[in-house]
Amino acid sequence: MKILVIGGSGLIGSKVLPRLRALGHDAISASPSSGVNTMTGEGLDAAMAGVDTVLDLSNSPSFADSDVLAFFETAGRNIAAAERRAGVKHHVALSVVGADRLPDSGYLRAKVVQEKLIRESGVPYTIVRSAQFFEFLKGIVGQASANGESLHLPTGNMQPIASDDVADDMTAAAVAAPVNGTVEIGGPDRIPMA
Repeated sequence: MKILVIGGSGLIGSKVLPRLRALGHDAISASPSSGVNTMTGEGLDAAMAGVDTVLDLSNSPSFADSDVLAFFETAGRNIAAAERRAGVKHHVALSVVGADRLPDSGYLRAKVVQEKLIRESGVPYTIVRSAQFFEFLKGIVGQASANGESLHLPTGNMQPIASDDVADDMTAAAVAAPVNGTVEIGGPDRIPMA
């Protein structure tokens, strides 16, 4: 199977590519550094020629509310249009657990828009919503520091997952049949943020 990995040079993409290749698939990395720009559409049609599945692991270069929304709207439309032209049979995207339940986050509002574009694209799809990665916990704690001496953390539980496990699940989703729905993944333990 020929699989295009958009965001193939990122944290998850760089782990998924060798997994797909080890399974015997023709896995191709697509990113701005390889000449594929989802924002402008540059290189998308050429990259999707003969592709069976698109694995979308792309992310916004800026997390400012308006920037991330513009990224997921524009990239989502460009990817969907190129997939339809190429006859792609399966679109797999990585999203975030709870994206539709946390409207105060501009990033998560943008992920909801991305998911809507995927559902309405006409291309069979699987959306994988992942819990927070262990690798990002240091950044979360850094953002929670109010004055450098104390942390103010949410009281709810979290279920962090290792990026290697996310890569395994994204690989499995890419080679499986489309579910035309959402799958949620998380780590094995629910723990308080503290």
